[in-house]
Amino acid sequence: MKANQTILALLTSFLIMPSVSGAVAQETLVVNSWGGAYEKLHKQLVFEPFEKANNVKIKVVTVYSADTLAQLRAQKGAPQYDVVHFSGGQEVVAAREGLISPIKPEELPNAADLYPFATEGMARGEGPVHLVTAIGLLYNEKKVPAPPKAWKDLWKSEYGDHLVLTDLSNSYGLLGFLMMNKVWGGALDDPKPGLEKVGQLLNRSVIISSSPEVQQNFAQNDAWVAAFSQDYAHVIRQAGQPVKFVMAEEGAPAVFFTANLVAGRPNQALAKKLIDFELSPDVQAAFAREMRYSPTNRKTKLDDAVASEVVFGDGVQSLIRFDPAQVDGNRAALIESWKKLIAR
Repeated sequence: MKANQTILALLTSFLIMPSVSGAVAQETLVVNSWGGAYEKLHKQLVFEPFEKANNVKIKVVTVYSADTLAQLRAQKGAPQYDVVHFSGGQEVVAAREGLISPIKPEELPNAADLYPFATEGMARGEGPVHLVTAIGLLYNEKKVPAPPKAWKDLWKSEYGDHLVLTDLSNSYGLLGFLMMNKVWGGALDDPKPGLEKVGQLLNRSVIISSSPEVQQNFAQNDAWVAAFSQDYAHVIRQAGQPVKFVMAEEGAPAVFFTANLVAGRPNQALAKKLIDFELSPDVQAAFAREMRYSPTNRKTKLDDAVASEVVFGDGVQSLIRFDPAQVDGNRAALIESWKKLIAR
């Protein structure tokens, strides 16, 4: 009798093992996103479909790029993220410090279809560029005497005191300033020309630090022109303001969004699969349609209405990327000079 009970117990435990192992089999990936409308879309277009297709749970942590890098440094001995997204060039520093793992292009099936600029950082251990937003000039088409065409147009007196400048603590503001500095003869290690010229605009402009403030100034404070991004021009139009985006004729810098594999984590194969999913034409087309980000996959197809409002196709390859490592090295001194300028 005891022997039969023992056998029955063993059989019972064996029968319940599949359900237990099934529960354990669902892996978890920890990733960051950037909050607001972007994170909502990130979940809708990437994380939720990926969870369903791969029986995985994705834990999303809302944290911006600079803070993500700080957390990776603090967690270096025991990292908590599997995939991290950067928008300010932090992947260059993270790769140099061994915080992210190199990915071979052949490990990402969609990498073969990316524009060359989107994969060139992979040779240095950085993640691929999965989305881009160009920085140019936003203008109220019903208010401006004539639409701006160039960065230097910001200095035209016809725009009066209806200008919006963005603080250098904001990535878009930093890139906009670097481009202004460039067109007036400055360089990454010589911001003096740009600082002097921006100083001439201070009594004609409002300085903001966040994206919502751009919309607020067009809606409430009679803003006519702002140096900002193509995606946010779309956000403002959706809110009912007649705002258009133009790529300045001297060129456009851009924010390059990268997806990166964190070093020292156990489930890197699944994490690479998630990164590859973000590179797919369908996902990139959806981001362009919903938020006007430029795709980096050359096989992405956009309808004419969307394509007319983003930098698309070969035009993406003409976008200017300031050396992220040099920008990072000069950032603190530049921001300090900026603070002194606007405090006058």
